[in-house]
Amino acid sequence: MKPGKELLFLALGGSGEIGMNVNLYGCDGKWLMVDLGMTFADPYYPGVDLVFADLEFIEEQRENLLGVVLTHAHEDHIGAVPYFAQELGVPLFATPFTARLVNEKLVEAGIDADIELNVIPNEGAFSLGPFDIRYVPLAHSIAEGNALLIDTPYGRVFHTGDWKLDDEPRIGTPATEEELTAIGDEGVLALVCDSTNVFNPAASGSEGAVRAGLLETVSRQRGRRVVVTTFASNVARLQTLAEVAQATGRQLCVAGRSLDRIISVAQASGYLEDFPETVSMDRAMDLPRGEIMVLATGGQGEPRAALARIAAEQHPIRLEEGDVVLFSSRQIPGNELAIGRVQNALVARGVRIVTDRQSMIHVSGHPGRPELVALYDWLRPEILVPVHGEIRHMAEQARLGLDEGIPKAILQKNGDLLRLAPDGPVKLTEVRAGRLVLDGDIIAPADGEAMAARRKLGLNGLVSVALAVTPEGRLASSVDVGSIGLPLDEDMDQFVQEAQADAAQAVKDLKGDRKRDRLAVAETVRLAVRRAAQRWSGKKPVVQVLLREG
Repeated sequence: MKPGKELLFLALGGSGEIGMNVNLYGCDGKWLMVDLGMTFADPYYPGVDLVFADLEFIEEQRENLLGVVLTHAHEDHIGAVPYFAQELGVPLFATPFTARLVNEKLVEAGIDADIELNVIPNEGAFSLGPFDIRYVPLAHSIAEGNALLIDTPYGRVFHTGDWKLDDEPRIGTPATEEELTAIGDEGVLALVCDSTNVFNPAASGSEGAVRAGLLETVSRQRGRRVVVTTFASNVARLQTLAEVAQATGRQLCVAGRSLDRIISVAQASGYLEDFPETVSMDRAMDLPRGEIMVLATGGQGEPRAALARIAAEQHPIRLEEGDVVLFSSRQIPGNELAIGRVQNALVARGVRIVTDRQSMIHVSGHPGRPELVALYDWLRPEILVPVHGEIRHMAEQARLGLDEGIPKAILQKNGDLLRLAPDGPVKLTEVRAGRLVLDGDIIAPADGEAMAARRKLGLNGLVSVALAVTPEGRLASSVDVGSIGLPLDEDMDQFVQEAQADAAQAVKDLKGDRKRDRLAVAETVRLAVRRAAQRWSGKKPVVQVLLREG
């Protein structure tokens, strides 16, 4: 899979899903990685917090990998860096704000001295082998969101990263229509583009409009304590909230370590320079209710975050009947139940909640259809490659691009190796593009035996059986049966007695050589006990047999 005289594209993550973005470009024998992200686990991976793309394909040819270029600092673009950067053994490249957050991760992992982290100025450019790379600033829900303009001997790629259009971004200065049109005038072979909001018929909206909405909403809460939860990484929103607090005569209190960290990194990067001095949580509770605004983590329902603990009355910040919580963030798909639990807990105590459905207090960081169409018109690419979305999102963007006059579009998924030039786009082959999970301290295959067994245990429970048999195959002791997770609270003793009897009878009924075959004895006992469990509970538990010599 060493690239030849061609331009290749391969997504190992982020195509067919939202999150876990890992993209590769191949050219003249070398590879370039764009982003190294992760995603958060769902209930399909019990006991797991983080999920990563399987990098086996590029790890096997890491001698041809030139570096990892990071578009921005959201976890789905940088979250896997501390877990894989050392193994990949290549330099990292990022703009200043992103680099500071990445460096914190490397320091925390204890590998900062082993990793070369190159800080590229905003709108800066550099070269890696056959790739000439320039950062192009675009608006997004974080400081220093960037596209990458990647020049190769076989054509130019505009890789959007995550983006939107915003006339009032509040933080940073995105590329203008004129600047993007100039890039299009120079020629763009391929537009590799964010698909997240393709079904949204309207533009995503401006951060400036959110400021007006938040100011109006908070102004109405006279005499009430206000808590606002938002994505910690949204530096523009933090700037807006600081201004709203000052405009409404409220002091700011910050509840959540990730908020403290982002504020510190943002200020070190030249943002939030006029952010007001915050008050402690104890001081916040001493102030009149109408004179405080609390910024809290936990808008996605995270059980250990500040908002969940506030809702459960397990936090120094206390809310009373009539107080207000503003959810200045969107629901990430998969988090609806967790968010609902927190919101219900708040409402049950008489706290009012306000979301973006009731007031203009949040806008997305991803482009709706009008924004996509505008970018197509400015760049005029020959090829559209939708990424960063589920299959339905990417397929819809491919249709939209063709309808808007882009000559070619290709629908790909993780593992599809594409040739963009010459004579592209064409799918060459499929490579391994699985998932890995961080399970405790171990990175393991997401489809491995441990995860499959854990799902079975979670669905059906566990029964353990211990018994001793003689070398001749006779039962040498009583049978011990224990159970975890069977719904037999009232009938457990009766089930255990029946399972013991069935196991003993199964051993007794064995004939010939099977009586002396330990594997045969164990399997016979396992099946007998499992049948007993199914009779009593309707479940088919995992049955573990511990067989010893009597």
